[in-house]
Amino acid sequence: MQLEIINKQIAEKYQMLEQFEGWLISQGASETLAQFLKVGISIFTILILALIADFVAKRIFLTSMKRIARRTTTEWDDILIKKKFFHYLAHIIPALVVYATIGIALYDYIPGTTHFVQSLCKIYMVILAIFAVNAFIESVNSIYKEYPFAASRPIKGYLQVIKIIIFIFGSIIVISIIINRNPNSLLIGLGTSTAVLMLIFKDAINGLVASIQLSANKMLNIGDWIELPNRNIDGNVTDISLTTIKVRNFDNTISTVPPFALINESFKNWRGMQESGGRRIMKSLYIDYKTVKFCTPDFLSKVKDFPFIGESVKSYLEKVADCQTDADLLKGDIPTNLTLFRKYIEAYLQSLPEVNTSLDLLIRIKQPVEYGIPLEIYFFINEKRWAFYEKIQSQIMEYLMAIIPMFELKVFQRMTSDDIRTMIKSVDK
Repeated sequence: MQLEIINKQIAEKYQMLEQFEGWLISQGASETLAQFLKVGISIFTILILALIADFVAKRIFLTSMKRIARRTTTEWDDILIKKKFFHYLAHIIPALVVYATIGIALYDYIPGTTHFVQSLCKIYMVILAIFAVNAFIESVNSIYKEYPFAASRPIKGYLQVIKIIIFIFGSIIVISIIINRNPNSLLIGLGTSTAVLMLIFKDAINGLVASIQLSANKMLNIGDWIELPNRNIDGNVTDISLTTIKVRNFDNTISTVPPFALINESFKNWRGMQESGGRRIMKSLYIDYKTVKFCTPDFLSKVKDFPFIGESVKSYLEKVADCQTDADLLKGDIPTNLTLFRKYIEAYLQSLPEVNTSLDLLIRIKQPVEYGIPLEIYFFINEKRWAFYEKIQSQIMEYLMAIIPMFELKVFQRMTSDDIRTMIKSVDK
């Protein structure tokens, strides 16, 4: 049926070539030579027209689009040029010329030859159309990523699903052209192959479902710092696609993980910390039991000039002035050296500009253990960048460890071989 339609369309355009062939024969040329010249000149003319169309498409159409893109202030046209969207469209024009005219040149031959050449042209144009649509989709993704909300709502996974659908339908059209069948009949046949397709695209389907869940629940954005201990992943998300999520670890290695792994497994996202007013520091110092004691007048006199707690110490001095024995210390509101140390740490942290005092700041004693009394220091600093965060944290802890002896306290530490040797030497003496 299709061949009959082709013959009918071409027959109307063939009369001029018939007249040309008759003129050659009237001039003394043989029928074979006249037919050969007719076909040769027709094919040559088609090639010339195709080259002219290619020249117009590339030299005029593409050049004009590039000039327009350079002159405009918008970026979407530059991205379309970069992704070769117009380049693929330009290549379709010569194929259209060949497809529309080849039947005239090959009319005297078997109609199947015309159908074969036209089928090749159609396959070529379908492939170019698929590439053009793919370039357009890539351009949409590139344009979308320029918006500020793109990091929290990536669409790359959805666009990849569209690509898969386009490639599937494009393949069906190409196959239908090759076997000379209606694409609808192939689509009906694919319904029986759904189970096979589900198996082939299992990862893509799982990835799509997981991507929708991650996006809908705002569980993951590009740039988020995530941790997956089970997969030894600790770094920033650099890309979210249909089948993989790329994470640049802090040792600059790249880890890839399927999206459904983040749904099925537990992972930690540090975005909440990055969006909050500060990053938490939670450290503990283990105080030796034996060094905790009530503040005596001598001790209070020694620390009364310490910054941050000077006024409190002076008020305590008045209370202990009448205390003559240890029993007297138990009667009044007399602090311990650990109490003063806690107050000092709290006041010291509140004085630091790096500390966010609007968030929780706790200096508390936890359940005593065999290593001593855990003094937990819990607060937030404004700096969230890793290197600077670690630097500030280290400076604060070093300062606190250095000032502990001034409060006549000691940090618990296991006995080392040097301690044993010192004890032995002292016994020998």
